[in-house]
Amino acid sequence: MPLMPKRVKYRKRQRGSNRGVATSGNTLAFGEYGLQALGRGMITNIQIEACRVAINRHMKRKGKIWIRIFPDQPYTKKPLETRMGKGKGNVDHWICKIKPGRVLFEVGGVPESGSREALRLAASKLPLRTRFIQRRIHD
Repeated sequence: MPLMPKRVKYRKRQRGSNRGVATSGNTLAFGEYGLQALGRGMITNIQIEACRVAINRHMKRKGKIWIRIFPDQPYTKKPLETRMGKGKGNVDHWICKIKPGRVLFEVGGVPESGSREALRLAASKLPLRTRFIQRRIHD
């Protein structure tokens, strides 16, 4: 089952802008290691699922993973070879808007080398630049 909201107030939404940097969700909250976005963009529900599978495969069900993003914005698309006009297209997939600094995934309960590799595999599935972060000693 794809990652998407159970219910939304409005079925179709305008794209809007994606300016600024992440002011919330920009620090580690659960695990010892995380994957932080350096660029801005949109991540689809399919890409999030691909990252989750890649992390789980590498960690072999050891440790714990936290997905810190959720695709709550509908992305509409008109059918191919359709003339202009006649209203907004149907919902094609769900996206999550990402700003620089946002923590996307966190892992815990595995050594640094293993989590670094797992998050590297996840980062290769994403359309934006990311970096590996870890919790500081005094946190």
